[in-house]
Amino acid sequence: MKISFRIWILIFALLFSLLAIKPGFGSGVIITSVEFNSTVYKEGIRTGEIIKSINGHEIKTKEDFTKIMGTLFKNEEELRIDIITNKNQYAILTNETLELTAENVPKTRIQTGLDLRGGSRALVQPDETITDSQLEDLVEISRNRFNVYGLSDVNVKGITDFFGNKFLLIEIAGATPADLEQLIGQQGKFEAKISNKTVFIGGKDKDITNVCRNDATCAAVTSCSPISGGSETCSFTFSIYLSEEAAKRHSEITKNLTLDSTGQYLSEKLYLYVDDNEVDSLLISANLRGQTTTQISIQGSGTGSSKEDALKNTREEMRRLQTILLTGSLPYKLNIVRLDTISPNLGDEFIKSIFLAGFASIILVSLIVFVRYRKIKASLALILTSFSEIFIILGVASFIGWNLDLPSIAGILATIGTGVDQQIIIIDEAKSRNNLSIKSRMKNALFVIMTAYTTSVVSLLPLWWAGGGFFKGFALTTIIGITSGVLITRPAFADIIKKIEG
Repeated sequence: MKISFRIWILIFALLFSLLAIKPGFGSGVIITSVEFNSTVYKEGIRTGEIIKSINGHEIKTKEDFTKIMGTLFKNEEELRIDIITNKNQYAILTNETLELTAENVPKTRIQTGLDLRGGSRALVQPDETITDSQLEDLVEISRNRFNVYGLSDVNVKGITDFFGNKFLLIEIAGATPADLEQLIGQQGKFEAKISNKTVFIGGKDKDITNVCRNDATCAAVTSCSPISGGSETCSFTFSIYLSEEAAKRHSEITKNLTLDSTGQYLSEKLYLYVDDNEVDSLLISANLRGQTTTQISIQGSGTGSSKEDALKNTREEMRRLQTILLTGSLPYKLNIVRLDTISPNLGDEFIKSIFLAGFASIILVSLIVFVRYRKIKASLALILTSFSEIFIILGVASFIGWNLDLPSIAGILATIGTGVDQQIIIIDEAKSRNNLSIKSRMKNALFVIMTAYTTSVVSLLPLWWAGGGFFKGFALTTIIGITSGVLITRPAFADIIKKIEG
């Protein structure tokens, strides 16, 4: 049988989905969390990197990682630990256990939501009206704050509903609702200290009047240069503006400080604290000693294995510092709109039950089609097309990095239902006894399907904003499914039926 152009499109779509899902054949363990401000964090190790070896020992599984970690730090002597990841090589000198966790590399790139992995989720709303840029700042501030508390696997994102209301969606794996509620309920505090004396604070009546962020004249990456090991380092600088009171405190605290060995900086650093936890320290330029200035230049750097990585890491470090200095504490009181907790075991059961139900429904419908039309080829084509749509949805979700939650899976099941309905329309048209040719009958069937598709997409779009964004997954996977059906699987199914009835 000659393969038509539409069937070739379906084959290519399935190959694309396979590459997007990308079964993981590589070895190693993926870092899932790194404690903020720990030794490994300061060396540049971040979540998402895959550990390939430790001290020359190959790491293939989590068991290998646990075994090697157990052989280290049997006494309090300082050790050198050489770690090779998929992105870089690290030499760490420490006498403490590495403050990171790791898991086996996922077998696929399919990402699941909190309601399938387990944890707590809160939908919160500021007690006052905020703009889109203020919502972005609130997201960054919240992320920094959770990093300070050492929480891993945290997802914080801003959401705008259909009526323009702004929300913050916070998901934390492994945390209890009580922990999450306590963290959200208090605004916290931000302080900057020199010699253990407070220079300026954050909050409603903050001493920092402005932080330069989006102006290249006062916030920029200044230079990049190579360092040992083939890596690159880049420097950044940006200005902050203090109130008159904060500028006077800065002058009083620094006027009697000495210079360090280089003569370029003061002997004491500026330490930044969020909720009494140190989050960063900055060198103070020597020309600021005893000066009552409302404008201070903040300088820092970032490194990477290449110039592109160094630039990226430097910009991220600059943005992180800008966010902390803007206000380390939450600038608004947050009201909890909804608080949920999901057991990971329950999530596993959800996945099994839902996909078992979907598989059973496809098989049952195919049997009904066989009984009704007595066409084994048509029934097999229906099964193939339905599973192709599921595979394409998973491929697109993996490609765009979408977390599949329960609403997303419900959207997949809805796609199966509409897909089966439309394929039965195609079969009925193919077996119609009118005088039209099989080609004309297939055109009629596809016209009906396209009309139904347009109506479905229009009705699904409001779900993108409804309910504080909780139905986004359902809307997304359903739209992906019915769009791939109309453009790829239905035309291919029509060609298959056309050849069967030919």
